[in-house]
Amino acid sequence: MTSRSVRELLVAAPLVDGHNDLAWAHRELAGYDLDAVDIALPQPALQTDLPRLRAGCVGAQFWSVFVPASMAGGEAVTATLEQIAFVRTLIRRYPDDFALARSAADVARAAGSGRIASLLGMEGGHCISESLGVLAAMYDLGVRYLTLTHNDNVSWADSATDEPVLRGLSAFGEDVVAEMNRLGMIVDLSHVSTDVMRHALRVTKAPVMFSHSSARAICDVPRNVPDDVLETLAGNCGVAMITFVPMFVSAATAHWYEECQQLTRDLGLDPRRFAELDLVMRERAAIDPPPGATIDDVVRHIEHVREVAGVGAIGIGGDFDGTVFVTEGLADVAAYPALFSALAARGWSNADLAKLAGRNVLRVLGDVAEASG
Repeated sequence: MTSRSVRELLVAAPLVDGHNDLAWAHRELAGYDLDAVDIALPQPALQTDLPRLRAGCVGAQFWSVFVPASMAGGEAVTATLEQIAFVRTLIRRYPDDFALARSAADVARAAGSGRIASLLGMEGGHCISESLGVLAAMYDLGVRYLTLTHNDNVSWADSATDEPVLRGLSAFGEDVVAEMNRLGMIVDLSHVSTDVMRHALRVTKAPVMFSHSSARAICDVPRNVPDDVLETLAGNCGVAMITFVPMFVSAATAHWYEECQQLTRDLGLDPRRFAELDLVMRERAAIDPPPGATIDDVVRHIEHVREVAGVGAIGIGGDFDGTVFVTEGLADVAAYPALFSALAARGWSNADLAKLAGRNVLRVLGDVAEASG
């Protein structure tokens, strides 16, 4: 398939990425000041800007309105609202490039007008401060998925990267899932423990998603999805959106990352805190760089999920601007066509590439909305 053919495919079946942390990255870099860091121009300090979004044929983006789990209660809610406000500012500032989207129909309308549909996803149940009312208010503001945890447990659900407490969801955790089903908000199971994955899949009445996770059979880390969960996901009609983060893609890089986590603990720091872990990783990388992950590694994850869960259960969740290190050939949001070219070279049909690009996750978005109420 030629480069032109790939681009034509991604216009006909708009690429929907499940997770991008530009909002938090921009806050850290420039305090949300778009005059200081204007994403209409190339921004080498970021992995996302408008020239590269266009080069990457991005048709829709779930913008993560992430806040770290070190924030809690009202502070977390306030910071999440600030993240939502920033995404809305992007849309107002660049109206020829972005359009707010709340539904699959909105995505289609945005694509038809040549704009990038902008959806919202909250990352971590701490963002709702144990309030179903806050959850409903976030839905009204346009949030269409909630990742149940981030790196830390919440009182009602265990994280993949924290010590297990509940071994699943609490009764209130089940209430959160039920309320998300009622609202029409997608239950996102990236970051949660395997027990929470299984528990949520048992109690949900609608399809779920993994907004940015890969396959544990290929790279055995807690952030990835085991095969039994993928098999259940197929029956749920959900979608696993494969991430490009090297530590979750390459077993060798994952081992290097685990060593950095231990070094962080040895220093009396917490590897769940990005600032603390990133400092250790950057210092080590200067003298001992991590082994590289490649497009071929990502392809292995995609094809494994297709084999286990079916072609209707795969998507893309790059996690750009949420990772220090990048996979070779997938360094920023301009890189998606290269991945689709690699898959086409392995014999993927246009119909299956279109499902991966966005049709699967848009079906999930529509199915969740239809099951609500």
